[in-house]
Amino acid sequence: MQVWAGLGNPGPQYAMHRHNVGFMALDAIAEVHGFGPVQKKFSGWVQEGRIGTHKVLLLKPATFMNESGRAVGEALRFYKLGVEALTVFHDELDLAPFKVKVRVGGGLAGHNGLRSIDKHLGPEFRRVRIGIGHPGHKDRVTGHVLGNYAKAEIDDLADMLGAIAGEAEWLATGDDARFMSDIALRMRDG
Repeated sequence: MQVWAGLGNPGPQYAMHRHNVGFMALDAIAEVHGFGPVQKKFSGWVQEGRIGTHKVLLLKPATFMNESGRAVGEALRFYKLGVEALTVFHDELDLAPFKVKVRVGGGLAGHNGLRSIDKHLGPEFRRVRIGIGHPGHKDRVTGHVLGNYAKAEIDDLADMLGAIAGEAEWLATGDDARFMSDIALRMRDG
């Protein structure tokens, strides 16, 4: 089994924030791949399903961003899984909007959700980094991250989320390079 955790903050007031794009990615994956109903578990919401032949648990921590590691750690311990079974979907300031990159390990780039997971499990987990772009000045970062996507961005956001869900089988099989290149192709052709 794999655990795919999307990072975000719970509550309708945060639903369209750039910081919640990890939640949005999991919702798209669950819908496209026909995952089961949402259940409350592991200090969050989970949905179980399959992507191709791979069993995947989607987890959206309900702990708020700064405590994401608590929920993720609970899920991995329950299933007796190591950090190699974990994939975290999160917003990334240092990537252009709607770019998607995957890597294992690396820095935390000031992201409190990643910092929390690192504190609970160490840094060697796979990350799906979803670009939200940098607002240009560090004083504007909080407002940008905690701001809603603009109306003009909604089509690109929907295209990107659809591409992530549509290419998720490559991620499930461990072909991160194919996952990234196929998303890039879809976004270019969109």
